[in-house]
Amino acid sequence: MRGIHHIAIICSDYQRSRRFYCETLGFPVLHEVFRAERSSWKCDLDAGNARLELFSFPAPAPRPSRPEACGLRHLAFATADLDEEIARLSRLGIDVEPVRTDPYTGRRFTFFADPDGLPLELYEDRPEASGEAREIGSAG
Repeated sequence: MRGIHHIAIICSDYQRSRRFYCETLGFPVLHEVFRAERSSWKCDLDAGNARLELFSFPAPAPRPSRPEACGLRHLAFATADLDEEIARLSRLGIDVEPVRTDPYTGRRFTFFADPDGLPLELYEDRPEASGEAREIGSAG
């Protein structure tokens, strides 16, 4: 295996989620298609070393909220300047949790949510810290 290729997200409101991931978070569209046979949109976004895939389906079932259950817990995005990114999201009306510090790496991080409540993390990945030993594990 060579790494993560994509992360797929099913959206309750495709256009709202597309605006959030493209305009608010700034991920450019690589490819977008409407699949008539499924009555579904699929949008591939450039997320750096991986892709985010946004999907729409007619009446998707809600996901139960159990953050400590098995499965994907959250999606984390790296940022070089956590304070700047928090300020930008706040100006756009996005609620951001208080900043915490990872006790193992000393890196700062925070959480916010996408329009469907999917937990998203901002993890400070400062360029000046690139010489640090990589830690096994993560903040959250």
